[in-house]
Amino acid sequence: MQFSLFVHMERSDATQSHAALFRELVELVEMAEAAGFVAAWVGEHHGMEFTISPNPFITLAYLGARTSRIRLGTGTVIAPFWHPVKLAGEAAMADVATGGRLDLGIARGAYSFEYERLFPGLDAAAAGQRMRAMIPALRGLWQGDFEMAGPYWSFPKTTSSPKPLQHPHPPIWVAARDPSSHDFAVAHGCNVQVTPLASGDEEVRSLMQRFNAACEAHADLPRPKIMLLMHTFVSDTAAETDRLVEDLSLFYAQFGAWFQNKKPVHQGFLEPLSEADRAAMPQYQPEAIRKALVIGQPDEVIARLKAYEALGYDQYSIWIDSGIGYERKKKSLRLFIDEVMPAFQASASA
Repeated sequence: MQFSLFVHMERSDATQSHAALFRELVELVEMAEAAGFVAAWVGEHHGMEFTISPNPFITLAYLGARTSRIRLGTGTVIAPFWHPVKLAGEAAMADVATGGRLDLGIARGAYSFEYERLFPGLDAAAAGQRMRAMIPALRGLWQGDFEMAGPYWSFPKTTSSPKPLQHPHPPIWVAARDPSSHDFAVAHGCNVQVTPLASGDEEVRSLMQRFNAACEAHADLPRPKIMLLMHTFVSDTAAETDRLVEDLSLFYAQFGAWFQNKKPVHQGFLEPLSEADRAAMPQYQPEAIRKALVIGQPDEVIARLKAYEALGYDQYSIWIDSGIGYERKKKSLRLFIDEVMPAFQASASA
């Protein structure tokens, strides 16, 4: 099982500098590359300081100039917010800028906060259909002289300019959860990204079962890769584990509030949560977070990850967004590199 880093700028108060946050993101990716991580992933989000990433291709192009080996992926672009011609061209340019190291992760999106602002009236079902129409359009544009007349986009014969450096195009990863999205990804030759969020190991197993079922249904096609994305933090003491659990409990409560889209937002910051707000989300209470996420000292983390490797996951991505601050993120990542990764070196190089 190989490892990757899933990372964004995140801002908890207005005194933090966006420039400093960007430098910290770059340094974390440089650490990951030096350690032998296979990829770094950056997503797309709009209008929220909670996750700052309006165009991942800009970040990835910059990272391409600061790194030499690590693959650089979108985790993920939100398909409904793009026109196929624009997405094909920008992705291809990013592939050129990174020396052919782009992986294109694509999703339907999830936050109604973003739908309201970029595509009013869109719901998750319609967003999913747009994502499924986007993938063949991208491949057609990269091949060239592609025209489209469909329910979402119509345009005359067009060729992506530039074309990707990778042939025939960068690997495409689909964010999948329900069985139909797994089936679509496998049927269309796409790799799969999954995250259980804070649902725990039962969901980790269920997601792999859905992927395996899709592969069995398309046994005549090559088996794609599957990546598991989870919040993962390594501590050096039991007290630090307890502190991390509390921090991630708050992070997920904030995530839940953004997802519910009910609390006021001012200058990109969500109104602070009350104790009542947090109590209304029992799935994110510390005891639930401790069980669901991968947080602990090295031996605990290794045991959890060995179980995921045994399930068949090809790549495990450390979701480092957490609101805990750069120095603690860096300490956790260093502990992972020094104390956890050696237990997987043989399988990662196989």
